[in-house]
Amino acid sequence: MNGAQLLIRSLINQRVDTIFGYPGGAVLPVYDALFDCEEIKHVLVRHEQAAVHAADGYARATGKPGVALVTSGPGATNAVTGIATAYMDSVPMVVLTGQVATDLIGLDSFQEVDIFGMTMPITKHNFLVMNLSDLPRIINEAFYIAASGRPGPVLIDLPKNIMNQQMTPPIGEIPPGNVTLAGYRPYPSIDPADLDMMAERLSAAKRPVLLLGGGCIDGEAPGLIGELVSRYNLPVASTLMGIGAFATRHPNYLGMLGMHGTVAANRAVQQADLLICLGMRFSDRVTGKRKAFSPDSYKIQVDIDEAELNKNITVDLGITGAVEEAVRGLLDRLPKAAAPDLEPWHVQISAWSKKAPAFSDKSQGKMTPQQVIQCFSELSAGNAIVSTDVGQHQIWTAHHYEFAAPRSFLTSGGLGTMGYGFPAAIGAAVAFPDRQVVCVSGDGSFQMNMQEIMTAVDLNLNVKVAILKNGYLGMVRQWQQLFHGRRYSSVRISSPDFASLAKSFGAQGYYVDNLEEARKTIDLALNTEGPVIMEFDVTEEENVYPIVPPGGSNQDMIVE
Repeated sequence: MNGAQLLIRSLINQRVDTIFGYPGGAVLPVYDALFDCEEIKHVLVRHEQAAVHAADGYARATGKPGVALVTSGPGATNAVTGIATAYMDSVPMVVLTGQVATDLIGLDSFQEVDIFGMTMPITKHNFLVMNLSDLPRIINEAFYIAASGRPGPVLIDLPKNIMNQQMTPPIGEIPPGNVTLAGYRPYPSIDPADLDMMAERLSAAKRPVLLLGGGCIDGEAPGLIGELVSRYNLPVASTLMGIGAFATRHPNYLGMLGMHGTVAANRAVQQADLLICLGMRFSDRVTGKRKAFSPDSYKIQVDIDEAELNKNITVDLGITGAVEEAVRGLLDRLPKAAAPDLEPWHVQISAWSKKAPAFSDKSQGKMTPQQVIQCFSELSAGNAIVSTDVGQHQIWTAHHYEFAAPRSFLTSGGLGTMGYGFPAAIGAAVAFPDRQVVCVSGDGSFQMNMQEIMTAVDLNLNVKVAILKNGYLGMVRQWQQLFHGRRYSSVRISSPDFASLAKSFGAQGYYVDNLEEARKTIDLALNTEGPVIMEFDVTEEENVYPIVPPGGSNQDMIVE
């Protein structure tokens, strides 16, 4: 057995069933070992960035670490954007990179880069394998670190000579689990006194709001949150990453908060007397002007990562621990009789809109992007896994698609990566071949990784792509319109005939320019096997509203 074969055995031992990758010289031993492997499916993408995004989509949809495999040098550097995307959004992932032989490291050898050093700021941890005997332990630790506590990407750099090195037993697999790492406490216990304080504050609150972030997606947290809301009639708002943790159709859901949040979510948060903030980090897109964020509320923040407490917003009670444990503890401490009377608060909230504007009055009869998304939501019954790229279409999807379950909304929230949506949808479709998987993109974003049409066609994946074509880099154009005096600099974008392009790859392709045809085409696509690319010719200068202007507080929304 050589190092590459030991690597594959170790991955099988971690129950890895899929690897997204692209071969090259430094990883040839690994691909040679994969040739005889029946337990792991390898998905050949067309670009290394897409491999990592696909592994990311697989991880977000399943909750299991995604695995990507790329070669050294440019293969590794092409993966950096995907690694940073996963890091910003706390996605569990193991990225395997090829490396030149150990005796060539540091000599500017062919296709050599210090990917270990490059990725240190954007990984939860990383490894450089210098001894074959360490490999099983490293694999075991990498998967444990990636998936435990606050999840994140872990990189393992694999020198080619280590992968070729021959070994004899008893070097072999180390059973998963039972990992102990000095100083690493992924699951800190919550102090019961903190839970007592949470219960006391909630019982006394007159205007509470429950805020949900990406940390609410895992485990039993969504179900427990639903029970908490139902029992105490709490208003709920979410960050972009928290969408899906609570059903968006529920009457207590106020919508997303922040820069593009609904009026109801932002107004309620600004006027609340208690904020219970679960698994969220108070990013700048959520808070607006930090000094003006919810000025009169008692703020409780629960996060598995202690570093996030009081980092962006000073809170009154910071609790390090899992959301699931915190909500279960809160339910145990709040008997039904102690539920506060929140009816006056709900009456006040009802005066504010929970919905973003559906379409512009200036559409002149042309189809709007919001209407297209609403059609997808209706015709898929809100049960699809939906990925997006980044821009206006991302926010419209967050507002107008009605998500019913966690792990159904895949989007780049922290890094804001254009080109993420389509490969992420491919990863989700590989994980769930029988689910509806929809990618909502723009004509700018889709062109960044549209080569992956071939990957979807090769695997006959059930991915339906909606390209909202408006001829602009829409979000940038909107900012130039509102805040730069309509000086449209380098935002007009030309596009191919996407329907014909899809057909040239062997996929189904459709062009749609009116709402009636949109409904028919979407219905057809959702009932068609394999990948379908739909180009929707929508209104050009449609804007995302509400929007908080740069430097403004969430109270200063532009709503139309």
